[in-house]
Amino acid sequence: MTVPDERDDLEAQFTQWRQYVERRPELRRSDADELEDHLRGSVDGLIESGLRADEAFLVAVKRMGGLDELSREFAREHSERLWKQLVLSGDTDSPVAGAQPRRDLLALIVCAAGAAVSIKIPALFGMDMEQDVAFFARNISLFAFPWLAAFLAWRRQAAPALIAVLLGLFALGAVAANVHPPAEDSQSLVLTGIHLPIALWFAVGLAYVADDLRSSRRRMDFVRFTGEWFLYLGLIALGGNVLIAFVFGTFEAIGIVPEAFIIQWLLPCGGVAAVVVAGWLVEAKQSVVENMAPVLARLFTPLFAGVLLAFLVAFGWTGGGIDVERDALILFDVLLAVVLGLLLYSISARDPLAPPGLFDRLQLALVASALVIDILVLVEIAGRISEYGTTPNKAAALGENVILLANLAWSAWLVLGFVRRRTPFAALERWQTGYLPVYAVWAWVVALAFPPLFDYL
Repeated sequence: MTVPDERDDLEAQFTQWRQYVERRPELRRSDADELEDHLRGSVDGLIESGLRADEAFLVAVKRMGGLDELSREFAREHSERLWKQLVLSGDTDSPVAGAQPRRDLLALIVCAAGAAVSIKIPALFGMDMEQDVAFFARNISLFAFPWLAAFLAWRRQAAPALIAVLLGLFALGAVAANVHPPAEDSQSLVLTGIHLPIALWFAVGLAYVADDLRSSRRRMDFVRFTGEWFLYLGLIALGGNVLIAFVFGTFEAIGIVPEAFIIQWLLPCGGVAAVVVAGWLVEAKQSVVENMAPVLARLFTPLFAGVLLAFLVAFGWTGGGIDVERDALILFDVLLAVVLGLLLYSISARDPLAPPGLFDRLQLALVASALVIDILVLVEIAGRISEYGTTPNKAAALGENVILLANLAWSAWLVLGFVRRRTPFAALERWQTGYLPVYAVWAWVVALAFPPLFDYL
């Protein structure tokens, strides 16, 4: 290949890289110019040192680091843009970046409206939220999560094959919830209401990583997205409660009681639409400020570690057993899941090159305490099953705790190795992101198999 041909290919690579950079809404054109100048300088230096043009380009891009990290660095240095990036259109001189928020807003409106309309479709068949509680409890996630997945798949430009897989998963969820509907007093109703949303959330995760299915970094990004989404949804819920209070109070003051409107329209339509809006908010502000979820994880890790250690001390002091009835099982499983979430978010926020410190030792204490508690709960569940037989709740809890046991045990070993400087930090990150599908599979098993297995066989 001649020198002019190499230069033409190199310019084509610069053009593709520039187009990718300009899709980042938090970077202005002047930022992209600065990044490109830096990249070109690195490439020229590498070519002078003897590398081919294509090799020099790849090495220079690798040395610059991931674009997300560069975007976060630029956003921190230009903090005055923060509020401009959180509003609808932003303030940017890049035509591509300026058009993206408007397209995202249009997609948001379509998907949020679709969620609001879908939850009212059962009313056309005579169903009422107050009278058909069991139906809506089983299907509530099916009215919201498909639209959130549609929004994410649209943003990621998901391939048609992946879109077909997503449609198949949500259709499978609908079949699981309605072909074998458990009775209102069935224990499987609670399990379906808990595990089907978890299973469908992993389908949302598939839409989130549609642009790079094999990347462990993208899976970790979805973990961060989950935490951010939950926080935003909580804030929207708080604001919605204030809105409902104002609606009720103001209309009641003029002799109109809006209770029926609030129960039948405002709460259900607003609730499922908020699921999509929260996802849009996370996407709109990504890479602009530090993610809140990892920051909260660093705050609550020592607190939860102290609580778990205090529980173990109290358990050893009293010598009593652990209540493994349904509510207690759910509580312990939620507690262990929170511990795992704290570990995940702490990993996502940590500098992988930084040496182990005090916080890493706190993480080790947290994971080790959770592992001991999980073993105690498993022993109690196994004892109750052998003595009184199995129930849907005990069977689901048994599987969940076995999965948590495997993950917590290996996580504790990896964290211990990292603290002792024998295990690379990347191994812990790869383990956690690679283990996520196991939770998804178990959630689908409980949602699909448990209702017919325990209620009809």
